[in-house]
Amino acid sequence: MALGLLWLSLAILVVLQTQARDSTPDLIPAPPLLRVPVYPDFRNEQFQGKWYIIGYAGNGFKKEKHSKLKRYTVTYELNNDDSYNVTSIAPRDQRCENWTKISTQNFRLSQFNLHNIEGNTGMSSYTARVVTTDYDQFAILHFRKVYNNQEYIKVNLYVLISHLGHR
Repeated sequence: MALGLLWLSLAILVVLQTQARDSTPDLIPAPPLLRVPVYPDFRNEQFQGKWYIIGYAGNGFKKEKHSKLKRYTVTYELNNDDSYNVTSIAPRDQRCENWTKISTQNFRLSQFNLHNIEGNTGMSSYTARVVTTDYDQFAILHFRKVYNNQEYIKVNLYVLISHLGHR
């Protein structure tokens, strides 16, 4: 089942990437969030760790703007209140950019809302859903943000760093 979901997610990534290459001004409509599956029986403590993003696609990607996007890492550290400190490190302009956000659980165990987004002018919400994971090799996450009254979606394929020969 996990392998089937992995292949399905990779196919979705390819389709979204292909559609994103066409620089149309209209965004691909975002499905209602309730139609995006969430991982059942999500275990916060097992999801912690440093993940490497090996694939991503979304309705806001444009070839001319995002063709030089580099792979990056995201570290999830669980806090006592079941929120996560989410630290991203990405190469940008000959240096590494590092930022940390707080992500708290929503009404579903595998859905999180990103907080401290006030500094991002125009952003009114940012939600992440863990679609599937095996906790020690891969995870597929769906992201939805509302920016300047536009809904953007993104799907990321994560690989746990330890499976790339790093620690």
